[in-house]
Amino acid sequence: MEQILESLKANYPNGHPYFIPLCLEEMALHSKKNADYTQGGDPLGNFKRVAGVLCSLGMEVTPAQVAFVYMMKQVDVVGRMLGKGYEGGVESIHSRLQDIAVYAKLTDILYYTDLP
Repeated sequence: MEQILESLKANYPNGHPYFIPLCLEEMALHSKKNADYTQGGDPLGNFKRVAGVLCSLGMEVTPAQVAFVYMMKQVDVVGRMLGKGYEGGVESIHSRLQDIAVYAKLTDILYYTDLP
């Protein structure tokens, strides 16, 4: 892992020194959570399934919108935690910010892969 980190730093030398390690943490988080959500199936299947359920209830919702709503849930709680100076009992501000970053990327993927 150290070799990968050094290679990335060499290829992307500008910016804050913590940026690349945070991106690597997000990649690991995404991989671990995706294994739980998909168990080897479609890596975006949970967003597609939830969109399907909501559509069956008469709501016109895309998988990208589902991912965005999941992200907004995290944005909301981080805003409250920062405003109250509360770190969190189960999930920290850091872990929620990682979720936001991952959801943003997944929303981007879903939006641009679902375009006609």
